[in-house]
Amino acid sequence: MAATLIGYAPGVWDLFHIGHLSILREARRHCDRLVAGVASDELTRRLKGRPPVIPLAERLEIVRSVRHVDDVVVETHGDKLQIWKQVAFHVVFKGDDWKGTPKWEILERRFAKVGVDVVYFPYTVHTSSTLLRRALELMELAEPLHQEGHHEQDMGQQQHAVQDKEEVPTAQK
Repeated sequence: MAATLIGYAPGVWDLFHIGHLSILREARRHCDRLVAGVASDELTRRLKGRPPVIPLAERLEIVRSVRHVDDVVVETHGDKLQIWKQVAFHVVFKGDDWKGTPKWEILERRFAKVGVDVVYFPYTVHTSSTLLRRALELMELAEPLHQEGHHEQDMGQQQHAVQDKEEVPTAQK
């Protein structure tokens, strides 16, 4: 009987979106069992310089509820080899926006020494947590709705502000 191939997909998983779902779906296709690592709020603050928008307990519940995920673990430190010792995964999955970065080049070498493969999946450029966070920040700056019936007009103005400010591509109609 063949051994169970365990995969690991680490991330913050903040403002869960289609790019996150795509990585988890693809990761599950490449392993028998998928464990998702969810970065703690404190680790996210240390690594990104800001807290996540969605608190850890909610991000855990969201990721745990994705049918492609078999288990979740909380990452409290940035050392992926420590997580490997805990989870015993055979392959780690990440978006290809991390490929070639100094951090992941080092991790690739460290993982190779213990027999762990690193697999990158295409990054979803049109949707990211960073773009969503910026859109939310712009919406917070927008004036509140004062009269009923102006919702569509105000939303259109906010969408144009986001597009002008961040050059966010919109869906084709």
